[in-house]
Amino acid sequence: MRRTWTLRFLRRWRSLRWKVAALVAAAVCAVAAGIGVLVHQATYARALSQARDTAQRQLDLAVTTYSRTGGTQGTGARLDASGVPDDLKALVRKGHQGTAFGRNPYGPVMWAARPVGGRMLCVDVDMRADLRNLKLLDATMGLAGLIAVGAVLPLGALSAERLARRLRYAAGTARRIADGDLDARIGAGDRPGDEIAEISTAVDSMAASLQQRLRSEQQFTADVAHELRTPLMGLVTSAELLPEGEAADYVRDRVRVLRTLIEELLEISRLDAGAEQADLAPCPLGPLVEDCVRRTGLEAEVRVTGRAVVDTDPRRLDRIVANLVANAHRHGRPPVEVRVSGAVVTVRDHGPGFPDALLADGPQRFRTGARERGRGHGLGLTIALGQAHVIGAGLDFANAADGGAIATVRLPEHPPT
Repeated sequence: MRRTWTLRFLRRWRSLRWKVAALVAAAVCAVAAGIGVLVHQATYARALSQARDTAQRQLDLAVTTYSRTGGTQGTGARLDASGVPDDLKALVRKGHQGTAFGRNPYGPVMWAARPVGGRMLCVDVDMRADLRNLKLLDATMGLAGLIAVGAVLPLGALSAERLARRLRYAAGTARRIADGDLDARIGAGDRPGDEIAEISTAVDSMAASLQQRLRSEQQFTADVAHELRTPLMGLVTSAELLPEGEAADYVRDRVRVLRTLIEELLEISRLDAGAEQADLAPCPLGPLVEDCVRRTGLEAEVRVTGRAVVDTDPRRLDRIVANLVANAHRHGRPPVEVRVSGAVVTVRDHGPGFPDALLADGPQRFRTGARERGRGHGLGLTIALGQAHVIGAGLDFANAADGGAIATVRLPEHPPT
């Protein structure tokens, strides 16, 4: 339970909404930090400049007083004071005056000094208040940055959620199209310059083009199968009029195969067009499956467990079971086993099993998948899957661990009265 919650939490934090929100927050933090550094440097430079000007004025006043009185009383200046920075001392020794940032026993100060009568006259301006104000400014700007991030983060998350919701809807529509709902559309609307709208429009256009092509192919298949029925009936009649013999039997067999193929193509075209409607009724599943297998005329071991009653269309279920049993005989090896357990019908053979392509992509028309699966048109399983969808049943394909193909039909149970 805890692991599931952790995975769900990580997926939520890896979503587009929180990525965009984190990006916005990082951008705000970077801007706030950049502005804070610039303001800090500008304020610090201004404080140094003001302190330097103040120290220079005090030094000029002290020089005037010293030249008149020979002393520094009342000016705040000192002669040869300790604590003067070394670079300023070196400048004074060369006969120049200057200023330098340093410290005295009480804290940071701005020093100003110049040579007078072979000695060094210097003053210091206290900068503790300026630096204290600078620290308060930094703290205020940091707090303002946090408030800005706290205000922008929800707004970024809300904006990103709108984008993520549109993307999720587009992804859901694309999945519906992939599942066969070719009428599904995203409906981008009129949003010029919106990349998501461009993607949505492209997906809608692709779905419309795919739908048109599939409908054209379905109509072509239906038209071909329908047009072939007329000459086929002539072939059937002519084959029956042939004199008995090996050649006549072969012709009749091929005509029967061709007739079956055309009927299956017509059935597939109706399934593709959604023209098939189920006539559901409560039916006892066990006896119904036994009767279906018996009508195929093929050998199969039927075993029934339970007395489940299902809501189904008996004619379509008969078609599904008959196709699965025929496929097991045609492409597998005996014995063919039919098991009815509850509302689940399982048909198994002991041949080479279903090919990997069928297990991955489902049955494909006119494709048996592997040479060892025998000959055929690949329509039986396609029809069985289509009829299963019509009656609301599930049809799954798998291979047994000890060999053989397994087809499983899961039917909706009739609620007990």
